[in-house]
Amino acid sequence: MTAVESVDPVVESNGAPLLEARNISKYFGNVIAIKDISVQVSANEVTCVLGDNGAGKSTFIKILSGVHQHDEGEYLIDGEETRFSSPREAKERGIATVFQDLATVPLMSIWRNFFLGSEPTKGKGPLRRVDVKFAQETMVEQLARMGIDIRDPDQPVGTLSGGERQAVAIARAVYFGAKVLILDEPTSALGVKQSGVVLRYVAQARDRGLGVIFITHNPNHAYPVGDRFVVLNRGRLMGNWKKGEISRDDLIKMMSGGAELDALTHELERVLDVPSEDLPAPGAVETDTPTPPPAG
Repeated sequence: MTAVESVDPVVESNGAPLLEARNISKYFGNVIAIKDISVQVSANEVTCVLGDNGAGKSTFIKILSGVHQHDEGEYLIDGEETRFSSPREAKERGIATVFQDLATVPLMSIWRNFFLGSEPTKGKGPLRRVDVKFAQETMVEQLARMGIDIRDPDQPVGTLSGGERQAVAIARAVYFGAKVLILDEPTSALGVKQSGVVLRYVAQARDRGLGVIFITHNPNHAYPVGDRFVVLNRGRLMGNWKKGEISRDDLIKMMSGGAELDALTHELERVLDVPSEDLPAPGAVETDTPTPPPAG
């Protein structure tokens, strides 16, 4: 095998979405993990999948990335029904997933992490070896497109910031021909500034022709970059909207349960309106039994 060449992202060739899930369901024994989830992902578009913990986001992306197989429904790639048997098979079809741990080795150099498992080689037979110069130059070039200036390709990837490590994982997926990029909670462990940096990388991936699936529980991160919003709750699809069809406030309300949030708000307002002298003392036990008068 010779030096690996960059593959341009594949876009729709037949008018069909890059990726489409139709009424996807998954069961673990008697437990319903997700039920009747439908999503479309097109090129040059960020589809945000939102939901609280336990909403079914992780199960859904594991089906899309080939970790699990769906039990019901249809999974289509470029309009062709598909059932992946492994993540490697999904990757070969252009479905790249960047999980929260980023699949990087902190003590390895940036260029080794970039080509991890797919190192370019030169020479033949017993003289075959890793083409270090090509790998380093390619990594520097690809990260420069993401706005990151790498001066030392041998720098351990663990010395990069969280946002920069996300950029390495995204650039790696784009370079190896991903047409759909799935990002699993890329901003969950980052501060405000680093989250903004990652959102910029998400937008860049979209502008380079990819279809991006952005998994998050934070509507404030999803709304600025999203083109379509899918909300899950307890394994069910709550709704699917284009950006012009729902506001940020409505998205937050939908994620938080709507009526449940209103009830909590009214309860908190009622508690805050009670004068402090009327509140029971800490540790006091409330009782409806009247206190008997003192013996006379």
